[in-house]
Amino acid sequence: MRVLKLDISGVPESWISMEAAASYYAAQSVAYELGVDLATYRGGRRHDGSRSKITIAPIIAIHGASVAGKLLASTPRLTRHNHKLFKRDRRVCAYCGGLFGEANLEREHVIPVSRGGADTWTNVVSACRTCNQLKGAKTPEEARMPLLYVPYVPSRWEDLILQARAEHIVADQMAFLRDGLSSDSRLR
Repeated sequence: MRVLKLDISGVPESWISMEAAASYYAAQSVAYELGVDLATYRGGRRHDGSRSKITIAPIIAIHGASVAGKLLASTPRLTRHNHKLFKRDRRVCAYCGGLFGEANLEREHVIPVSRGGADTWTNVVSACRTCNQLKGAKTPEEARMPLLYVPYVPSRWEDLILQARAEHIVADQMAFLRDGLSSDSRLR
């Protein structure tokens, strides 16, 4: 289970471990928290004989300067592992529209790299192996394979949903992140 860390203004920063969250609580760096508690850690005895206790919420905001401008201006990393790309595209081939498992999808460059295309969010889509091989080093127009959807750069909120495995996002975290999605997001 992971905790969603926010900056002081409420912009999501990253996923952190429960242990990292506990250290923020112990350092009294948590400004506020949201959601139903995930876990409680009990520690040693205090000077008065009582046991210490830290209760971890699923979403915590940390004291300090707001980094919202920096976070919102940054472009999410397009990693060599394609799970974020396939999740962004909902595992749908951009050419035939088929729904595939990740093992049967490939990263496909709309404008091929061999023809000057960049390896960026706006130039890559999910494609099944058959369509990817059929298109080859052609543009969609040359291959007569029009795109069924337009590639786009995920927002900060989308990127955090894409980073996490769905089974590891608790309801409070998903509700918070979905509230930050635009109305036309594919992740709605």
